[in-house]
Amino acid sequence: MNQGYFRVAAVAPAVSVAGTDANAEAIIQTAAVVAASGAELAVFPELSITAYTCGDLFHSSTLLNSARLALAKIITASASFPTMTMVVGMPLQANGMLFNCAVFLGAGRPVAVVPKTYLPNYNEFYEQRWFASGEKSGAMPSEVELCGFNVPFGTDIIVSVNGVKVAAEICEDLWSPLPPSSTLSLSGAEVIVNLSASDDLIGKYDYLLGLIKQQSARCVAGYVYSSAGFGESTTDVAFDSKGIIAENGNIIRHMPRWIRHPESTIADIDIYALRHDRMHSTTFSHAARRHGSDCRVVDARIVPAIPSEISLCRDVNPSPFVPPVDELLDSRCTEIVNIQTSGLAQRLKVTNTRSLVIGVSGGLDSTLALLVAVKAFDVLGIPRSGITAVTMPGFGTTGRTHSNATELMKVLGVTIREISIVPAVMQHFADIGHNPDVHDVTYENSQARQRTMLLMDIANKVSGMVLGTGDLSELALGWATYNGDHMSMYGVNAGVPKTLVKYLVKWFADRSTDNVERNTLLDIIDTPISPELIPANSDGTIAQVTEDLVGPYELHDFFLYYTLRYGFSPSRIFLLANTAFENTYDRATIKKWLTVFFRRFFSQQFKRSCMPDGPKVGSVCLSPRGDWRMPSDACSVRWIKECEDLKV
Repeated sequence: MNQGYFRVAAVAPAVSVAGTDANAEAIIQTAAVVAASGAELAVFPELSITAYTCGDLFHSSTLLNSARLALAKIITASASFPTMTMVVGMPLQANGMLFNCAVFLGAGRPVAVVPKTYLPNYNEFYEQRWFASGEKSGAMPSEVELCGFNVPFGTDIIVSVNGVKVAAEICEDLWSPLPPSSTLSLSGAEVIVNLSASDDLIGKYDYLLGLIKQQSARCVAGYVYSSAGFGESTTDVAFDSKGIIAENGNIIRHMPRWIRHPESTIADIDIYALRHDRMHSTTFSHAARRHGSDCRVVDARIVPAIPSEISLCRDVNPSPFVPPVDELLDSRCTEIVNIQTSGLAQRLKVTNTRSLVIGVSGGLDSTLALLVAVKAFDVLGIPRSGITAVTMPGFGTTGRTHSNATELMKVLGVTIREISIVPAVMQHFADIGHNPDVHDVTYENSQARQRTMLLMDIANKVSGMVLGTGDLSELALGWATYNGDHMSMYGVNAGVPKTLVKYLVKWFADRSTDNVERNTLLDIIDTPISPELIPANSDGTIAQVTEDLVGPYELHDFFLYYTLRYGFSPSRIFLLANTAFENTYDRATIKKWLTVFFRRFFSQQFKRSCMPDGPKVGSVCLSPRGDWRMPSDACSVRWIKECEDLKV
């Protein structure tokens, strides 16, 4: 493995029915290609040495002997790519029975043989006519002689490839109610390979993708599927070459179908992420204690490749909180808005609250909170007038944000209040002896705390609660004034990262039937993110842009996701970020903001330790009552040192 990634290949070579010499040559040629790409594991289709569609020829001694000779050629050739383990399919005789097998080999020797457990004998399949099941029994050998080697044999075998535990199942095994991979994963296997020869029928491919995603998710494993294609007999069925690589419920690579030439698909499986999730999920370890079994672990004994700075062979979404597909994004936004609305509605109902107070700045976060509040009131049948929306212009408020705030409040039909904080803050500066010409943290935080005090007091007056507007990204960076905008009675955006907020606001805009509302929301989306605590520029534009101060939110959200979701180290996040933002930020810029992220993330935990209630919407959350429990005085030295040592 390199940086915790394990490079695998699903390969579909040309196949000749019963043409074992040609098949061996095709396997060797395609193996050389994927080995050159750095693959550590190459998976070939079921019965790839003979072809799957040999029929009664499987009981021909000529075919079986030629299959062994072909395997010997492949084993010899494998010495030419000593850093890669191969898994090929072949029929193999043992103890008077014929088995449909997956053969692990590499570096000039066979490693292990795994027989197929479930043999389909329905519809177009007749495997029980030729093969015996590999199911454990007293008649099953524990090893077989193969090309001059005594090789472990059985369904209880896990092969260690560069420290990664790999196990095999064959085609129909996946389609059974209890696939062998379920037990093998609970016994330690981290990557499952499936050698298949599944013919193609209408709708079957989509069903297969679902099976692979589900099984990789249930096993918290990588899954490498290779299926036979062109060259197989089409007497009664047709085969499309299939190569599919999945990781914990996600398809990360797949091969084009219906090709008529050798093809492969290659991807890096994130072994560290899989190990994190297995460790993190107590359910997995509980199931492993109950259902795991003693498996034989066989070392592939290939030569590890020399570690180097790698170019990842997998897609890395630069916005991990935002789905890359529009249809999925719309569905995700619908789900999030419903979670936020349900959370707020339940809190209002249980507390018998019919009044809500919210500060509206004309920025993204407060806009989203207001929209969710209106939706919650509509769900509960409470008049929108029960929402008191307060705009509180200060020293840095611009005409654009003020206008958007007031326009939005009007069109939504909420109760509107406008209170300038300038006189009260100026009095406060006089009281504490602060020079208002000094635009420091005191200057900024005094404004934030004045706004929060106003909202709290108005809430008391109307017998309501204050709705918080701060988002997940601000909580991560501590970009909130303690006991200022940091505090509320319910933080409806607490689980929503900054990179997702604008998509949620656009979700509302797309569904609006009012042109004023829609245009206002679209302009809010286009407005630079700012707390507006510093006086505007001479032309009236925003002077204080948040991302100029703390860094781009798209980077910080990326760092946050991989820090919390997988517990990755700074160096590993740096590798991923360089891949995801290759054409956007240089390495020095990524290193700079990664260091800022970890400094702020550790130093600002005290704000998260007393954050208000708020609904969790995704896999990453910072609530001290839920997903993230961290001492406020944790030492960050190791994280910062690793950031500073990153090479740019």
